[in-house]
Amino acid sequence: MFTKTRKTVPADETALNAQLLIKAGYIHKEMAGVYTYLPLGLTVLNNIANIIRQEMNAIGAQEVLMPALQIKERYMLTGRWDDKVVDDWFKTKLVNGTELGLGFSHEENLSPILKDYISSYKDLPVGIYQIQTKFRNELRSKSGLMRGREFLMKDLYSYAISEQQHHEFYDKAKAAYIKIFDRLGIGDQTFIVTASGGTFSKYSHEFQTITKAGEDTIYIDRAKGLGINKEVFNDEVMADLGLKHADLEKVPAIEVGNIFSLGT
Repeated sequence: MFTKTRKTVPADETALNAQLLIKAGYIHKEMAGVYTYLPLGLTVLNNIANIIRQEMNAIGAQEVLMPALQIKERYMLTGRWDDKVVDDWFKTKLVNGTELGLGFSHEENLSPILKDYISSYKDLPVGIYQIQTKFRNELRSKSGLMRGREFLMKDLYSYAISEQQHHEFYDKAKAAYIKIFDRLGIGDQTFIVTASGGTFSKYSHEFQTITKAGEDTIYIDRAKGLGINKEVFNDEVMADLGLKHADLEKVPAIEVGNIFSLGT
């Protein structure tokens, strides 16, 4: 193996997770938020990806690989080309001046594909996922692998004929995530947390893992395995979830997954 352990790290690397992985020869830092995965690091990354594939395939999801280059017109239709709506776009141009984006997410890419193939209610529900490089122009990228500008992400998209069918698949996907975190050895420290739905919906479900290095603050009920992100922590959400102040613990955490419901 060409890599070796090191005693030093780049002077601008302040994140402990990246410092340890650099010293151990798992990753190499290229710039803030961008890392090369060396043989050991790539082996770990592939092992994680394979666990995810196994659990996604088990619920009937099918894997694809979509391009990183994004068509402007598709995002104009949904309003997400506007930097005021999505503030972490990387945008570029072809030599002929055509504007393109580097994919931060792929909802707009998949729907036109399915329009060519879904012709009957009998074709639904369907779940499509990919494990692909994403690009996000983060204002700050100082937490090592926990907040990168270029990173590998698994994204799953589901389509259904009815609200009931949608929720049935949603519950399957949520259960699959729980299995993934259990297999990765972080299940006992990972909680389903209610959070903001961002540009998609009022709320979403986050999977948050407790860690001192986490940038999020969550309030958890360990007995129920549920929690609330600080950003939506209020009496209305607590009542909806059936949680009580006396049962909640305030802890730092990192988001390791997100699942939300998007209507038609």
